Amino acid sequence: MLSNESLHPPMFSRSNSQASVDSTSMEDFWCEVESIKENSEQGQEEQTLLEVKAADEGELEAEWLQDVGLSTLISGAEEEDGQALLSTLTRTQAAAVQRRYNTYTQTMRKKNKHTVRDVRDIFGVNDSSPTFETVPVSPVPSNGIQLPGQKPVWKSSPLFPANSRVDCGLDKDSPSVREELSYEISFSESITEVPKNRERQNNQRFKKDDSALPKFIVRKSQFGLTEVGDLSLEDMKKIRNLSLIELTAFYDALGIELKRNRTERIKGRENGLFGVPLAILLENDQKKVPGIKVPLIFQKLLLKLEETGLETEGILRVPGSASRVKNLRQEIEIKFNEDTFDWDQVRNNDAAGLLKMFIRELPSPLFTVEYLPAFITLVEKVSKVKLQLQALHLLIMLLPDANRDTAKAFLQFLKKIVANEGKNKMNLWNVSMIVAPNIFIYKGKHANREEMQAAATTAHIVRLLIKYQDILWTVPSFLISQVRKMNEATMNNTKRQMMFDKGVRRLLRRKTMERERPERSETHIPEGVIRVYAPLHSKVSMAIQLNSQTKARDILARFHCENSHASSKNTEVQIQRLYEIGGNIGLHCLDPDAYMLDVYRANPQAEWVIKPKSS
Repeated sequence: MLSNESLHPPMFSRSNSQASVDSTSMEDFWCEVESIKENSEQGQEEQTLLEVKAADEGELEAEWLQDVGLSTLISGAEEEDGQALLSTLTRTQAAAVQRRYNTYTQTMRKKNKHTVRDVRDIFGVNDSSPTFETVPVSPVPSNGIQLPGQKPVWKSSPLFPANSRVDCGLDKDSPSVREELSYEISFSESITEVPKNRERQNNQRFKKDDSALPKFIVRKSQFGLTEVGDLSLEDMKKIRNLSLIELTAFYDALGIELKRNRTERIKGRENGLFGVPLAILLENDQKKVPGIKVPLIFQKLLLKLEETGLETEGILRVPGSASRVKNLRQEIEIKFNEDTFDWDQVRNNDAAGLLKMFIRELPSPLFTVEYLPAFITLVEKVSKVKLQLQALHLLIMLLPDANRDTAKAFLQFLKKIVANEGKNKMNLWNVSMIVAPNIFIYKGKHANREEMQAAATTAHIVRLLIKYQDILWTVPSFLISQVRKMNEATMNNTKRQMMFDKGVRRLLRRKTMERERPERSETHIPEGVIRVYAPLHSKVSMAIQLNSQTKARDILARFHCENSHASSKNTEVQIQRLYEIGGNIGLHCLDPDAYMLDVYRANPQAEWVIKPKSS
């Protein structure tokens, strides 16, 4: 990571420039750094960094166990959530947990702390030391994914439909190499061999030509694709826990240490607009606009630039007047919430300066700092873009909701700038060079010269974020499968507990109900038939017989057809989606291309509801 205290461009020799890209192509980066330095000297309010006690290895592992939802391994309590999570782990994920728990227990024993559970009691193994054997290499299928010799503990979903795929790339005519991505198998299980060049690749050069990056094609499974906003908050919390375990297992499989920075507690402002935590901004904005996910001031800055600045030559690169930006910021702080600020007076370059200032002055970086340094290390050690993208994908899954939603809006805006390259002269690499210092520089963090030399690496990361954003905001289906198994395990544990508590009389009543259940299910809910509810339609429910070709969009079309025959007083049509609710998932907005018979078989206890998709 970079810091305000090291904003000095390093001297370039030919050998240094070869470590990343030519020095001439780094000019935008260092000009932006100087602009940031100039703005920081205009008397902006400094954030207060609260000192954090350095943690030893045992404390870091304890924090990791808590972060992944396995605090019960520390407390010794037998809680259902922790047991359900452990029961869903793949082989590599279980090994990652086992290794961290071993480190924690060994540290605690050295300190003579409280008694800790033996790892053999948790994983049921004979040896408490985890083993990490090289996964046997299997033949490479046509999609380019190498499958490990040992299958994961979960079953993969059916084969991909022939024409279901998502093309991910900024330009359609790019000669980039095309690769297919699969979300069916965990990333760590897919690594069959550690890349040979594991030492720091000082001779690696990031090619600034966009065509040098591969063009990934994501094939849809029978269940379609799921975006982060398509799942319930409770299930997304489980996705985060599983993503951190998977990220750790992924690094273990690559032979790279995943170092976690302790979150630096920074005291931000409690009111105002700039330098205020995203969570506080959203809390205040949601009083005006319920359900809003991106701060209003950030939305307004993006809207201003999208309306008038996308075609401005050098937008983001050409700085506005530092004094003028400072005065505009002060005026916005006073007038924005009263809706009296005149946005017409704001020049495009000044608006861009305000946007970058907002991002820089967040008390915690937009892309949280815990694992970003570890990702920089991976990019420097592993040159394969596919592996870099998979790690970045998991990092996105770890972001808090406010950070993820704000980052998504920001990256969508940056993609629009690149799309207007013909007029604004800002290509993908230019934009990445300008944005990188604003994301990776934050107050209170000391940096050394080696981190300053990572300028090209940080720009490359931003380039991946912009180019592959459609991939990064899709939840890998193997994680959703694990969430389903977690929920099923929790439900089964709950049922067993209820039976135990209510005794013999309850058990007898349950047996009576079980004898009656087969006739009832055959009579009222035939196999492959679902009842879909649509509260906002004229026909509020309908029983639908599914077949192997029925998609979610077919059900939506059927209800739309029925509704069109009724009175249409309300001409406004909201985007309607089919939701899977209950059973082994909390809430799941289905991809219109999802094959319903497969979804039904994965969750036969679900309810099916058509309602507007939340924006």
